[in-house]
Amino acid sequence: MAMIQEYLGQLTLQLGGGEPTYPTVVADPNFDPDKDAARIETAIKTKGVDEQTIIDVLTKRTYNQRREIAFAYERRAKKDMISALKAALSGSLETVILGLMKSTAQYDASEIKASIKGLGTDEESLIEIVCSRSNAELLEIKKVYKELFKKDLEKDVAGDTSGDFAKLLLALVEAKRAEPSSVVDYQKIDEDARALYEAGVKRKGTDVKCWISIMSERSVPHLQKVFERYKSYSPYDMQESIRKEVKGDLEKSFLTLVQCFENKQLYFANRLQDAMKSKGAKEKVLTRIMVSRCEVDLKKIRQEFKAHHGKSLYQTVAEHTKGDYQRALLSLCGGDD
Repeated sequence: MAMIQEYLGQLTLQLGGGEPTYPTVVADPNFDPDKDAARIETAIKTKGVDEQTIIDVLTKRTYNQRREIAFAYERRAKKDMISALKAALSGSLETVILGLMKSTAQYDASEIKASIKGLGTDEESLIEIVCSRSNAELLEIKKVYKELFKKDLEKDVAGDTSGDFAKLLLALVEAKRAEPSSVVDYQKIDEDARALYEAGVKRKGTDVKCWISIMSERSVPHLQKVFERYKSYSPYDMQESIRKEVKGDLEKSFLTLVQCFENKQLYFANRLQDAMKSKGAKEKVLTRIMVSRCEVDLKKIRQEFKAHHGKSLYQTVAEHTKGDYQRALLSLCGGDD
């Protein structure tokens, strides 16, 4: 059985939009929602709450399986499972478990909402989500955002950001990026590379509008070739050019985009490393990446982490977190490398 499970874990499943996925959380082949619901009900009723069982069950099931458990729980206990979990858990563990009870798109939509709610915007979170998600993911996030909050994502983003930073985010949220094509258009690659150079490094000031349109409308494989070609025009590569030309949130956004075009999983691995640089951990970032990517590409993020940071993600998380929060994250991590 372990062999089959390992094989299933390695199969890369296709996401909408044709991106292969590398999940660490895969469907439990012997899934029994009623049995799981009974275990969770007992764990919640136990004096002092049996967090370990809740972690064991919910971090080892996919979102669709967790939903079935919630339905089974409601039939059994005549109570809503999410409310029961909220009442039973607290702190960082609660944040992880409640995050897992949302689909990836619902989770991303709620994180965006949280980043623009109230006084001041959490630009870092907003940039990370909007600039790293694929067209298919963004379209789904927009749909879910409207369902959850009865508002348009575009309107909320526009109301909370300004200037070129707002223009870039809105262009991305429009999700007008071309799909990858089997035909490589070398002339277009050359034109785009030259346009990026002439709009930035070559002139005084930056034609940000030109950068935004190329980076928000071209397909990812096309842009990878554009950035390669760009080096034959500019003395600096694309990332260095961005650092020289723009500052602040706009700089961070363009850099995130380019890093994700070049190697999205490495971008997330670096974000995780950055979140665990000092003694503790930036829990918000750590939780968000582990929860939002565990059914998408966390397995590949783990590989990039090990290759570039010399230590496994599992060991790094173990060193920078503790208690039930640590156990939940290590379980989502899905193994040591």
